[in-house]
Amino acid sequence: MQRLGVVLALCLAVGWPTFGFAQGAPEEPPGYRIDAYRAPVPATLQGARVIDTEAAEALWREKAAIFIDVLPRPVKPENLPGHVIWREPPHKSIPGSVWLANVGYGVVPEPLLEKFRDRLETLTGGDRAKTLVFFCLRDCWMSWNAAKRAVGWGYGGVVWFPEGIDGWSDALLPLEGVAPEP
Repeated sequence: MQRLGVVLALCLAVGWPTFGFAQGAPEEPPGYRIDAYRAPVPATLQGARVIDTEAAEALWREKAAIFIDVLPRPVKPENLPGHVIWREPPHKSIPGSVWLANVGYGVVPEPLLEKFRDRLETLTGGDRAKTLVFFCLRDCWMSWNAAKRAVGWGYGGVVWFPEGIDGWSDALLPLEGVAPEP
């Protein structure tokens, strides 16, 4: 059994087919993920570069990218008693990142899509080759969807960081409080 594991690892490393023996990341869907956002994500995103925490840290330290957090904004509970004041929980993210909440859903209302497009245009200064790092949490399709949208809009420097805030935090890298952009 150990030999099978070694053979499978070697096949995956050199790109040979494993004929379904390897349990791994799901395949890239042709469109956006529209439900079950907290689930294993693909290892790839066509048109984007996929990076790990070490590469994300290097881009961050070099100030070589715009980091875009797409984690959804917490929703006020519907059954909250009237006498209780709702305080949105604080959100910690990669320092210097921009929090564009709710743009990673599979179906995004047109006004929010327009704001997303406009904000990317502003952040990049119209330079569609600028490096944009999209992230949220580990095993969260929101960043995959948002990065896929940016690729579809013609941005050539799209980078997807699937480990997101979880990978960043696990590496004991700094986090800071950030507010969502309207």
